[in-house]
Amino acid sequence: MPDAYYREALKLAQKEYRSCISKGKSPCLPVLDDFLSTEKTSTGIDLGLVQIPVDQIVGTKFRGRVNAFAPNFMPIMEEGCEFAQKWKHLCQAHVTEGIRDPIKAYEYMNRFYVEEGNKRVSVMKFFDAYNIAGNVIRILPERTGEEEVELYYEFVAFYKYSKINFIEFSKRGSYLKLQKALGKEADEEWSEDEQKEFSAVYHYFMQAYISNGGEKLQSTVGDAMLSYIQIYGYYELKNTETDDIKKNLSRMWEDVILKEDEEPIELKLHPSQEKKPGVLSRVLPSPAPSITKVAFIYDGTPESSGWNNEHEKGRRHIQRIFDDKIETKAYPNAMDIDPLAVIEQAIDDGSKIIFTTTPRLLQASLRAAVEHPDIVIMNCSLNKSHRYIRTYYTRMYEAKFILGAIAGSMTDSGKLGYVCDYPIFGQIAGINAFALGAQMVNPNAKVYLEWSAIKGAQEAAQALKGQDIHLISSQDTTRFLYDDRNSYGLSCIHGDDMELLANPVWKWGVYYEEILRRVFNKTLQYEYENSNKALNYYWGMSAGVVDIVYSKSLPLASRRFADLLKESIIHNVCIPFLTPLFNQSGEKIGEEQKSLNLEQIINMDYLVENVIGSIPKYEELSPMGKATVDMAGVEKSQNAPSANTEPKAGDEI
Repeated sequence: MPDAYYREALKLAQKEYRSCISKGKSPCLPVLDDFLSTEKTSTGIDLGLVQIPVDQIVGTKFRGRVNAFAPNFMPIMEEGCEFAQKWKHLCQAHVTEGIRDPIKAYEYMNRFYVEEGNKRVSVMKFFDAYNIAGNVIRILPERTGEEEVELYYEFVAFYKYSKINFIEFSKRGSYLKLQKALGKEADEEWSEDEQKEFSAVYHYFMQAYISNGGEKLQSTVGDAMLSYIQIYGYYELKNTETDDIKKNLSRMWEDVILKEDEEPIELKLHPSQEKKPGVLSRVLPSPAPSITKVAFIYDGTPESSGWNNEHEKGRRHIQRIFDDKIETKAYPNAMDIDPLAVIEQAIDDGSKIIFTTTPRLLQASLRAAVEHPDIVIMNCSLNKSHRYIRTYYTRMYEAKFILGAIAGSMTDSGKLGYVCDYPIFGQIAGINAFALGAQMVNPNAKVYLEWSAIKGAQEAAQALKGQDIHLISSQDTTRFLYDDRNSYGLSCIHGDDMELLANPVWKWGVYYEEILRRVFNKTLQYEYENSNKALNYYWGMSAGVVDIVYSKSLPLASRRFADLLKESIIHNVCIPFLTPLFNQSGEKIGEEQKSLNLEQIINMDYLVENVIGSIPKYEELSPMGKATVDMAGVEKSQNAPSANTEPKAGDEI
């Protein structure tokens, strides 16, 4: 039998050899010493005994055995030689009792190069073994800033706590997202049982992934698995049979394919920019009109939350506008029950269009969208790369820029205050826009930052008042319906009183009205069918979904100044993020006299130079703050393990 195995392995080697020659590639194993100096390999980090994924063993340390194997590690030497006899002996040992002696290898960029045990690796690869034990030395690459290297350092940080080396991702931030999806803190160690369980779950998932054609994709098994967990949850994944995992994967396959895209999100910036259906859709007869049921899912109640109240106003607005064409219904307190069950109830009630109004409802929305592709489900969040659900949000930073300019023009001391809710996508841009607006009219203006998700809104405002700050920008909506209106908008402090000057307005009614029109005239469906990306609707003042309301206390000159800025922003004359910008470290961002693009604005994880404060650490946030950041937080707020600090030899990795 070993003779037959060797002949079969030799055929595989010869086939691989010829294939490499025909493609102009090297027909030999990669050699670590060919691209890393001896000095570099001698300063590696000893990882000890490691279970090495066999498919991640790609080469050898020395050139000595390079001609004995094809690049697939199959033996290339003729059957009668001494090498072949040793290979056969190892093959027999594997079949009868298993190969037990660990190999020695170097790991570089999560690929392994064998120092001792090449034939053992060859035999294990022939039998499609999952892993092999080995004593491993890790060689760290230099920090060049390249995406591949930075992603590897995120893996190193993840490995420190998990000891998992077989799952790989194509996008930065994914290792931290996996930790969060598994209910773990960024620096929480995995137990041996958790490691074994995850390994088994990964193996079963990989089988389902390959069965669906995953090997043809450029994205990784890890990318697909993370998407699956974000939709179905890890608990359900580990308790689901492979055949059912395969079926679920089939349902969400467009989301899996999306992970291949370097730019998976398509931003829809204004209704007028989007295409309309073709002539045929307008010529063909329409079905008889019927009442469309529209559901609004809230994480709390309109009576206790200003955010939910604003969306409730939007619901009532569209009910008035569309009158007998639609029937709307609100479903409050979804997070107090099971949000997925609430969405399913709305579907059972006949809803064809569902708005889930907070990032905390994203995962349940995703699951429902995959299970019910005929239902239009939209989530109020930003920068989400999921194919099956559309997101919508406003460019509130435009209003914040104007408020900053107003505040900067009115301050005597140059000290301004800013209270922000959560460090999520869109909010950091709001802080920076306010600071840049203030700086535009007052180069000496400084913005002192506090977070309501740490101290509470009133407490954060009091902290700013204690620093002799008299102009404060707080929440964009009231926290509670019956507050004294002093906890939001741009306010001026007079002793113990806060006088509201101007308030940014989310015009959700206008937003929902336009979205429904696009559903009814098939534009929304057309956009989906003619795009292979995740659709994020990110409208602003030009779409009429963001505005500013002035109080009587705001001087007339300031109102006129604000109106001028508003019209300039609408017509793209005034650019809030005109480069170059400078962050708190003095780093220059952007070229001369250009605007940051929308992706750069959305993904801001830094504060500009005239902001005094910082993005909070994850553990500092309130429970709701943590839950919101888990769904939509900027990378810096997620508190990844220190992947930016290069480990040294002797460090525990």
